[in-house]
Amino acid sequence: MTFGLRSWLGGVLILVMSTGVALAQKEPGDGPKPASPAKKAPIYDRQADAKAQVEQARALARRDDKRVLLMFGGDWCGWCHKLHDLFASDAEIRKTLSNEYALVMIELESPNASSLLKSCRAALSKEELQKGVGFPFLAVLDADGKIVTAQRTDPLEEGDHHDPKRVQDFLSRWVVPPRDAKLVVEEALSRAASEDKRVFLRFGAPWCGWCHKLDDWLTQQEVATALGRDFVLAKIDVDRMTDGQAVMKRYRTQDSQGIPWYTILDAKGKKLATADGPSGNTGYPFEPKEIDYFMGLVQAQSRRIEAGQIEQLRKSLDDAAQRIRNASKP
Repeated sequence: MTFGLRSWLGGVLILVMSTGVALAQKEPGDGPKPASPAKKAPIYDRQADAKAQVEQARALARRDDKRVLLMFGGDWCGWCHKLHDLFASDAEIRKTLSNEYALVMIELESPNASSLLKSCRAALSKEELQKGVGFPFLAVLDADGKIVTAQRTDPLEEGDHHDPKRVQDFLSRWVVPPRDAKLVVEEALSRAASEDKRVFLRFGAPWCGWCHKLDDWLTQQEVATALGRDFVLAKIDVDRMTDGQAVMKRYRTQDSQGIPWYTILDAKGKKLATADGPSGNTGYPFEPKEIDYFMGLVQAQSRRIEAGQIEQLRKSLDDAAQRIRNASKP
């Protein structure tokens, strides 16, 4: 065989072999596997005690004058994930939930879930019960734990999703009726007059993180007890209360900025002191100079709070500030 023929046959053989390899590489099962659907992150906790979850939510509802929204279901429930996703993705619904509700996700097999579900189902009419109760299933409680309403969620569905307008209409219907800020002040002043106290009047809003920190501190039992010796504590929500902004402007100068903001009034409504210190609005007393100003204000305006309680209040603020710093560390 001549070199030219041998060379030609070798080229054909290489071509056949490479084609065979190429064909073999395309055999079924040898290629990349199709991607599996992404697994949904869990939204329920089967280990959480439903009763404890509700108690915690009720405490938040009492603090912020909200309702409690229970959502019964499980991570196996596709419609539960759809509704939960809508809660997060729709701006209007997300705002209503944040401002007006403490949301509790109740896993059906978690401790105390079955008895809680039974009592919530009992709030449905006979006609609704006859239609069957699927999941997710919703219930609204007030801050005292009383069932305000229960809701089957299939009427909120449209095709393969929940209708945002129907969900928003449901949530809006069951919010706490807005309070009148002027009436809140009048009631606080009336109580202060009858108890020979002053009014510690604070202003905040649902979106304000420092406002929530101030609320949390003021509602601690030892803090509320100490301050309660001299002050009636009252809160104005400038976003959710009727005339909330107008009431704040009544007491606040135009150059003062930010919330939380507070003022101390005598029983006749005269302004005795405010949150505006040498550096402006102290807001939540976090920095040492803010704590100094706040505690100086409390001490100057109090008549019954004992020296030991003043020190306890200062230490409580110092400890809270340190916890906030620790939580913010990477």
